[in-house]
Amino acid sequence: MLTLEQAQTIVTTALRFGRAQNYQPLAVVVLDARGVMKAFAAEDGTSLRREEIARGKAHGALSFGIGSRALAKRALEQPQFIAAVTHAVGGSLVPVPGGVLIRAADRAIIGAVGISGDVSNNDEAAALAGIEAAGLAADPG
Repeated sequence: MLTLEQAQTIVTTALRFGRAQNYQPLAVVVLDARGVMKAFAAEDGTSLRREEIARGKAHGALSFGIGSRALAKRALEQPQFIAAVTHAVGGSLVPVPGGVLIRAADRAIIGAVGISGDVSNNDEAAALAGIEAAGLAADPG
């Protein structure tokens, strides 16, 4: 189970990592295995709708059981499928890097992180840093 303390560590570390790398202001969403928001923060200066984009990255990864980097690849290969699924889930699927699965020591999926604010590869890097700091395994796809 993903604890509140772990989720908060992910958020805090991801934001600190982003600042250290001089990223644009980030929004970080941590979902538990059920898809319920466990923690969230948006830095001052994030642009409009960053929470929804970050949540869509995390939600997509959790829904498919693969990181959003793999979803981005699938979107290139099967754009109609990804478009249909995105519509079916009310738009809460953002198939670009930045949605990272959180795995327990036994590789079970216990949650997902979604980050939005900078370019997708940087969003993903911040997510990886946060998950690692919480002592958990990251799976970006």
